[in-house]
Amino acid sequence: MVICTRNREHQIERAVSSVLANDYPNFDLTVIDQSTSDATRQALAQLMDTDPRLRYVHSSEAGLSRAYNTGIASTTGEILAFTDDDCVAWPDWLTKVVAAFDAEPDAELLYGEVVAFGETADDAALTPALVYPGPRRLSKRDGVRVIGMGANYAARRSVFRRVGPFDNVLGGGGPLRSAQDYDMMYRVQQAGGVVLLRPEVTMRHDGRREAADWPALNVAYGTGDGGFYTKHVRCRDLRAVWLASYHFGRIAARWMAKTVLRRDTDEGYYVKGFITGVRESFRFRVDRSRRLYVET
Repeated sequence: MVICTRNREHQIERAVSSVLANDYPNFDLTVIDQSTSDATRQALAQLMDTDPRLRYVHSSEAGLSRAYNTGIASTTGEILAFTDDDCVAWPDWLTKVVAAFDAEPDAELLYGEVVAFGETADDAALTPALVYPGPRRLSKRDGVRVIGMGANYAARRSVFRRVGPFDNVLGGGGPLRSAQDYDMMYRVQQAGGVVLLRPEVTMRHDGRREAADWPALNVAYGTGDGGFYTKHVRCRDLRAVWLASYHFGRIAARWMAKTVLRRDTDEGYYVKGFITGVRESFRFRVDRSRRLYVET
């Protein structure tokens, strides 16, 4: 089990405590800390002294994908579950993750639901979240799709041996700012793997953004998505060409329609970010055999 964190010393103890309270009988938790001060380690000091399941690793290199890759390298379990430092786990979260993998032995990656921690209508509207209409398998055979949220996912260790690490150019804190989760999901499917969407595996997200925060957030989301799709298009992947065209075309059409009707819209920020991500992609070479950006 891995939590990646950076400068959220006021939230990390609650996130860690909620995971340690899980009812699954055999697990450990590794915190990958990229903070610029010692505050996070101090916030966790008492838990580290009292719970031997908790391990702490500090890394001076920023970037969410780097943190994920450090977490994978720093652990030994055959199933790895990940959540964020602003999330709160239910006590049966890990039990449901393991049960889902047990029920689908060929599945290598799983994304669960993410719901708002707050209970008001504003909390629900302003918190990044993701819900599914029902369980689903994604693969070349079952249908390829790009969906998921890094606040609640799990993987068999074998998938990283087979597909490779997270792309350090993508993801929060990286040059292309987001979409490391979409990229991994797509690479797994293109490599012949199976991804599960499981609504019963739920995580609470205490990450409400106020209205003024959403334009920048949508630019970041768009930048990552543009960089993710463009990388796979540059790998001469015809499926990526179709998915990118459909995805961008649908959002751009919605933005133009709302603009004509003079309705408020956030899609314009996403479109701006997407175009930026496409352009910024060409700052980096692409290793087509591994489907990874080559860092400069």
